[in-house]
Amino acid sequence: MLSEAMKRPLVECIPNFSEGRRPEVIEAIVRAMRSAGGVYILDITSDPDHNRSVVTFAGTPAAVEAAMFAAIRQAAELIDMTQHQGEHPRLGATDVVPFVPLRDVTMDECVAIARRLGQRVGEELGLPVYLYEYAATRPDRQNLADLRNASFQYEQLKEVISTDPARMPDFGPAELGKAGATIIGARAPLVAFNVFLSTPDVRIADQIARAVRHSNGGLRYVKAAGFLVEGQAQVSMNLTDYRRTPVARVMEMIRREAARYGVTVTCSELIGLAPQDFFVEAARWYLQLDKFVPDQILEMRIQRAEAAEAELIAAEPPVPEDAARPMPAVEPVPPAPAAFVEAVAAGTPTPGGGAVSALAGALSAALAEMVARLTVGKKRYAEVEQTMQAVAAAAADLRARLLAAIDEDVAAFEKVLAASRLPKDDPHRSQALQEATIRAADVPLEVARLALEAMRLAGQVAAQGNVNAASDAATAVFMGLAAVEGAALNVRINAAGLDDPQLAARYRRDVATLVETARALRESILQTVEARAALA
Repeated sequence: MLSEAMKRPLVECIPNFSEGRRPEVIEAIVRAMRSAGGVYILDITSDPDHNRSVVTFAGTPAAVEAAMFAAIRQAAELIDMTQHQGEHPRLGATDVVPFVPLRDVTMDECVAIARRLGQRVGEELGLPVYLYEYAATRPDRQNLADLRNASFQYEQLKEVISTDPARMPDFGPAELGKAGATIIGARAPLVAFNVFLSTPDVRIADQIARAVRHSNGGLRYVKAAGFLVEGQAQVSMNLTDYRRTPVARVMEMIRREAARYGVTVTCSELIGLAPQDFFVEAARWYLQLDKFVPDQILEMRIQRAEAAEAELIAAEPPVPEDAARPMPAVEPVPPAPAAFVEAVAAGTPTPGGGAVSALAGALSAALAEMVARLTVGKKRYAEVEQTMQAVAAAAADLRARLLAAIDEDVAAFEKVLAASRLPKDDPHRSQALQEATIRAADVPLEVARLALEAMRLAGQVAAQGNVNAASDAATAVFMGLAAVEGAALNVRINAAGLDDPQLAARYRRDVATLVETARALRESILQTVEARAALA
């Protein structure tokens, strides 16, 4: 049992956005999530036929709530429901937002998050909000299908929202704009699972869905509908309690029903993520492992051993100072930074300015993380405890991604060199060089974006963090700006080598915006630091 001090609350959120054909829109929404809160983006799944994307992310309750508000705001700006078409039923740009308790969080706490977020979205963004599942304020809204289904979507809601009392939102105005409405709730884990059939006849998928779903007398805890996806009929399902109705039982029923119509199952797909138990139960049933226990899984046994070791270490009393024996002198090993600097200075093309920019960004994130951790646990900063925990987690994620970008930048430039060394009469040389150049522009562009996020985190700790580390926050800003400026220059240089003028212009436009934002952010944060440290 974890003590209160050791609890690490974790909430999962799986928002569904009404956009599956423009990856740049989903990228912008995900960037907004990362910028607003220290969350872990676990999965992004898009479907052009459904014209829908599902993002799975997790974090502390405060971080998840902040990230989701930013995502709803961004989606409302970029997705126009009056132009939206797709197979999947939908009410709004951000269609459904479920919160799921994962660790050290109760369902009641997730309900509170859902209702608090719903009220804020309604008041600040002016969007109609409906609460569902455990967060529902009335029984007829607990089931998502009662709020939105194939016969009642955005177009139908627009006609009746202001006149039908049954359709009045829980929060926000009783009118529907281009961003539509948002459904927010709290629920237990479910699995989104689709099965494809060897026919384009969607009527067969409809009949099979009718047979397996609970509302028509089928399997308990199964919601299902038929769609046409990529030329194949699909039975699309939500398994709301995979423990009580295992996926193997669902799959076998679909196979039997499909056989009645002379078709077969061609494949299945998982949308987003699923708990380990979901797969374990399927394996147990299909392999007839009657005596199987989860502890037989190698990784689980290792995790248990590591947890026991960590518990033992935590329980051990500190070793008295006089009990320590002197260790023999060891030849000092050059630290990794020294090795990297030597590699940069070696006179080889890589690592070069792109890799150095990525390192600068990683150092910016590391300093922001440091200041956040120096703030956590201090009574003076108790009000920002959760915020600083979220910042530390977000900064750690950025730090890891920027460090990984060092190797990515080196690899990208090596591909450019390899393509340029191909014989000039090689028919594949031009295409290889263009593809390598695009990759060499993409990596520093991502570095610039990540470094800007690190600067924003530095700004947060500069304004709210431990004032004794204000200079560290300012240094994080300087390092972040250096990363953005250096990476942006690399993007521009690579863009100049592209044959596609429109693509080159887009790269230049994107980095110009990032640099302008970073420079303005530097000035704003430095003013904050000077004021808090009484330097002004």
